[in-house]
Amino acid sequence: MLVILLCIVLLIILVSWAKVNPFLAFLLVSIAAGLMLGIPVNKVTASVQKGMGDILGQLLIIICLGAMLGKLVAVSGAAQKIAEVLVNAVGKKYIQWALVVAGFIIGIPLFYGIGFVLMVPLIFSVVYKYKLPAVYIGLPMIASLSVTHGFLPPHPSPSALVALFHANMATTFIYGLIIAIPAIVLAGPVFAQFLKKIPSEPLATFRAEEMPADKLPSGFISFFTALLPVLLLMLTAFFPFLGIKDEKALKIMAFLGDPSIVMLIALIVATYTLGIKQGRNMGQLGVNYIDAVKDISLILLIIAGSGAFKEVLTTSGVSNEIANSLKAFNMPPLVLGWVVAAIIRISLGSATVAGLTAAGIVSSLVVSEHVNPNLMVLSIGAGSLAFSHVNDSGFWLFKEYFNLSIKDTFRSWSMMESLVSIIGLGGVLILNLFV
Repeated sequence: MLVILLCIVLLIILVSWAKVNPFLAFLLVSIAAGLMLGIPVNKVTASVQKGMGDILGQLLIIICLGAMLGKLVAVSGAAQKIAEVLVNAVGKKYIQWALVVAGFIIGIPLFYGIGFVLMVPLIFSVVYKYKLPAVYIGLPMIASLSVTHGFLPPHPSPSALVALFHANMATTFIYGLIIAIPAIVLAGPVFAQFLKKIPSEPLATFRAEEMPADKLPSGFISFFTALLPVLLLMLTAFFPFLGIKDEKALKIMAFLGDPSIVMLIALIVATYTLGIKQGRNMGQLGVNYIDAVKDISLILLIIAGSGAFKEVLTTSGVSNEIANSLKAFNMPPLVLGWVVAAIIRISLGSATVAGLTAAGIVSSLVVSEHVNPNLMVLSIGAGSLAFSHVNDSGFWLFKEYFNLSIKDTFRSWSMMESLVSIIGLGGVLILNLFV
C-alpha cells in the first residue's frame, strides 16, 4: 500500500508540478512500481508492454473511428445544423433547453475539447442576438458536453473503463444515458438559474464565422448521422429482449453489435452523408481523418500508460492486496471507486487520468465483491469529473472563453462539475438497487 501511495504521489507531482507529459509520467511510474513491488527486472518491461497492448488492442479502433466521426460532424456543418434546428424549433423562451439538447446530441460523437470549441461560438451568437447572460445560457450546454465525456462510450475514458472491467459497451451506454439526463438537467438549467448575475463579456476573438445555410447538410442527415452510433448500440442492447432464437441471427447481431463494427458502420455512412454527398472528395476527407487522429493521439498514449500501470499492479499481485485492504473501510465498492477517482481528479486535474488510475486500483474489487461492472464504469466516470479547478485545462478553457474571474469560474464551472459528479454517483447507487 505504501508503494502504491508513493507511486500515485509521484504521478501527481510529475504531471501537475513538473509538467511531465502524462504518458511519460505513467511510463516512469509503472516501471518504478514494478521494480519496487518485486517484479523481476527482466520482466518489468514485458509487463508494461503487455498492459499497453491489452488495453489499446480493445480501444484503438473505437477511439480513432470515434474521433474521425466527430471531426466530420464538426467540419461538415452538421453540428451547426443540429443546433440551429433545435433553437429555431423552440424559440427564445426555451433556447437554453434547446442548447442543452444540442450539446448532448453533439457531445455523443464529439470529444469534449472539440465539442467545446465548436459550440461556444454558437452560445455567444445566441447571447449577443438575444442579450442574455452568457454563463446562464452557456453553462448548461457545457454540462451536456461534460456528462457525455465522462459517462458515455465511445468517449475515451468510459470506453477504456468498459474494457478494463470487462463490462458491456451497450449496457453501459444505456445505464449512462439514464444517469446522464438528470445530471444534465440539475447541474445545467436548474443550477444555471443561480448564475444569471455573473458578469461575463465573451471575447470577440471567439466569435467564429458560421457556415452559410446553403452549405449545411439537411437537418435529417445531420441528426441521423450524429446519432447513428447511439441508435446501433441501443438496437443491439435491446435485441436479446425480442425473443429471437435463430442462432445465425444472434451471431450476426453479435457481430454488428461489436462497438468497433458499430463505429465503422457509422463512419462509412457519415463519409457518404456528410462527406461525398456534400461535395467533398476522399482526399479532403482523408486530411480530416488524419487531423482527427492527431487530436486524440495523446489521449491514446495516456490510456496506454494507464494500462501499463494496471498490468504492473496485477502482475505483482498487489491489486488483490489493495482490494482486501480497501474492504476494511466497509465502504460500498461503487462508492469507493467514486472516492478514489474523485481524489485523483482533484489532485491531478485530468478526468481521463483520474478514471483510468482509479480503475487500476479498484479493479480487483469488481470480481471479488461481484460488483456490476457497468455501474463501476459509471461510478468511476462520475468521480473523475469531481471539482475541476486550476489544475484542469477545462477550467481555464471555460474561464478564458467566457472572460470570467477566477472566483466566478469556481462558482460556475467548478460547482457544475461537482454537481454532475455527485448526481452521477447518486444515479449509480439508485440503479444498483434495481439491476
